[in-house]
Amino acid sequence: MSHCSRSVGLVAEIYLDYNASAPLDRRVAEAMLPVLTAGVGNASSAHRFGRRQAGAVEAAREQVAALVGGARSGVVFCAGATEANNLALRGAVEAAAPERKRLLISATEHASVRRTARRLAEAGLAKVDMIAVTPGGFVDLDALDGLLGPDVLMVSVMAANSETGVLNPTAEAADRAGAAGALFHCDATQQVGRLPFDMAAVGADLVSLSGHKICGPGGVGALVGTPAALRRLTPVIEGGGHERGLRSGSLNVAGIVGLGAAAGIAAAERITESARVGALRDRLVRGIEGKLAGVSQNGDPARRLPNTANLRFDGADAEAVIANMDPVAVSAGSACSTGAIEPSEVLVAMGLSRQAAFESVRFSLGRYTTEADIAEATSRAVTSVHYVRGVIQGGAACA
Repeated sequence: MSHCSRSVGLVAEIYLDYNASAPLDRRVAEAMLPVLTAGVGNASSAHRFGRRQAGAVEAAREQVAALVGGARSGVVFCAGATEANNLALRGAVEAAAPERKRLLISATEHASVRRTARRLAEAGLAKVDMIAVTPGGFVDLDALDGLLGPDVLMVSVMAANSETGVLNPTAEAADRAGAAGALFHCDATQQVGRLPFDMAAVGADLVSLSGHKICGPGGVGALVGTPAALRRLTPVIEGGGHERGLRSGSLNVAGIVGLGAAAGIAAAERITESARVGALRDRLVRGIEGKLAGVSQNGDPARRLPNTANLRFDGADAEAVIANMDPVAVSAGSACSTGAIEPSEVLVAMGLSRQAAFESVRFSLGRYTTEADIAEATSRAVTSVHYVRGVIQGGAACA
């Protein structure tokens, strides 16, 4: 049985929602344990207890920087990618000159980017334009070219979409942003633990990531920036001036150590692991498509994360399919939009109808997914879709 699959009574639980949150790697927990049980002292204190804590933080800073191809001095620890995204956008807007206050964000960004940009626009602090995406789900570079101008402060394009797994042409987008004198921000949360990502090679000025997406702890993440980009930010949380003045608050040392450990493991294992997980993902999709009619994949399957498949089941409501797949955990769109009655903004931006979006389910695999998990998930998905279609059509339910 896999690390994140367990039995409750006679029922085996299977977790296929890694894009929402990945299970904590036991090696990460072991790295955190000494800090949780014996670590004491504020990392900002000058005494030996504080210096020990600070040393642990700096070691983790090095690991996080290495994961994204950044510099140790450019890592700003925060509570997660949501805060990092807020710091990037709000921090840049508040520090910007009046003549350069326009933000360009892709239409499929995470809610923490979309809603932050929207709030800045509503407050009159910035102008915001959405960059259209192709039907395949990646940024339309021609659309970006048409929006760029001397008033653009920042272009924000995520590396990989959390709902579809689709990879964006970040290097090309960054090149265009830089040529226009704009900062390029990349929410790389979904990609960094699964595929190589080098912010220098991409040309990114600011990169966001989160611990719980790479089998690390929740509640901790980082914004990694170039020296020039960090100088163009103002803090959004005031206090004692921690993290080079950009993020005040006593450091979560145990969480930061866990993030560092998770980053180190991901950097060492992501290439081989992506091949293994990609094969399992493909087996899942083939198995479902081979047993069900009316199945289509959302997003360009040739350019996506190896762990993700977003499938539309024609004529079957996604929430009903998910409920009937229990105890296999999958999701409908982003976890941050769960419970909303509106369809996924990501899928609608790609051109899907509301109905199609409401019929789409995300499967996201990870480090502890096994062949047995995939076999069971395939069977449960097929049975659930047959059942839901039968209920909707007034037919007999499948056993």
